[in-house]
Amino acid sequence: MRRAIGSAVVAASLLLGCATVPTGPSVMVLPADGKPFDQFRQDDQQCRQWAAEQNGSPTGSANQALASSAVIGTAIGAGLGAAIGAAVGQPATGAAIGAGSGLFVGTLTGASSSAANGYAAQQRYDNSYVQCMYAYGNHVPSVTHAPRAAALPPPPPYGPPAPTRTLPPPPPAGPPPPPPPFI
Repeated sequence: MRRAIGSAVVAASLLLGCATVPTGPSVMVLPADGKPFDQFRQDDQQCRQWAAEQNGSPTGSANQALASSAVIGTAIGAGLGAAIGAAVGQPATGAAIGAGSGLFVGTLTGASSSAANGYAAQQRYDNSYVQCMYAYGNHVPSVTHAPRAAALPPPPPYGPPAPTRTLPPPPPAGPPPPPPPFI
């Protein structure tokens, strides 16, 4: 039992390094026309620092979520394993197997959450960096849209064209015709 818990702690501590903080932008920014490269490098360094300040440090919360997920998974797995093991007469073996399985599933869940947090942190960092570089007058990536058409023609009619109705000419002037016979 102690060996399983020791292994669980070692595995969890190795996986705690999965949470990452953005180390730089993942977007390309170019210097403004006529801007010296040294000035562009200064802008870049200031904007990297500003983006890091705006983003904060998500590593602590991501690592904490990963660790708590692993610990909770281990505890739940050990409890369920012990209960199942007790039903078959070997609670210690069941607890060890359950703890290992719980650690594995809990760590995978925590790592997935940590990766999602890392992606969101990179997006926030990139947005802050691009805003800063734009404020310094540099060329930043942009989304372009196709120009809109002024007016589209109506869609073609579906099926054959509707027949046009023609009315018979009016009767000649004179007395009205007799009524139809009564049957």
